[in-house]
Amino acid sequence: MRVLLVEDDDRLASALTTALQRHGNVVQRVAQANGCLRLAGENDFVLLDLGLPDMDGMEVLRQLRRASAVPVIVLTARSGERDVLRGLRGGADDYLVKPFRTAELLARMEAVVRRGTRPLPPGTQVVEVGDVRIDLAARRVSVAGEPISLTRREFEVLALLARRPGVVRSREEILDEVWGDPFLSASRSLDVHVACLRAKTGRPELVETLRGTGYRLGVR
Repeated sequence: MRVLLVEDDDRLASALTTALQRHGNVVQRVAQANGCLRLAGENDFVLLDLGLPDMDGMEVLRQLRRASAVPVIVLTARSGERDVLRGLRGGADDYLVKPFRTAELLARMEAVVRRGTRPLPPGTQVVEVGDVRIDLAARRVSVAGEPISLTRREFEVLALLARRPGVVRSREEILDEVWGDPFLSASRSLDVHVACLRAKTGRPELVETLRGTGYRLGVR
């Protein structure tokens, strides 16, 4: 398996590289966020440190998830509950707090691979639900061939749901991804944006509400 190790600590990176190679992996190591975003698509797995020198790891994860479904395990010293929730809701497949044992990391990588990756494969840029066409790369939406004008946040809410069609996304997850705060007190804003999406597309079934849980993209 091709593994991209994103870690700025040279000693830890060297130890992890040796351990991963010993188990048959091909390891590519980078120390900065720009290297991660540039090379993630060429690898089968990403191990991502959050404490990078050029960009916060949570933002790296957010940008990575907009472009790729590659499995990601976060490796970090941040052990707070809020950090763990943000990492998992931001798209990480697992979250491992330093220091950790190499055997545990390898076991978690195997578990992620067994579970499989996200429904949309890397490179998928267009999602269609009935006559609604969502172009994730161009940030355009059309209904029955007619373009629909959405605000930035309306599109980001729809795109988040479209990347995993039929999968329920919690309110906290959407607020974290789009607004940057899973504990946003004024969460009524999310309801307003969903109502606008339904009204503008004229397809109220496009975004389904699961009361007490969250939202998902309708797949009918």
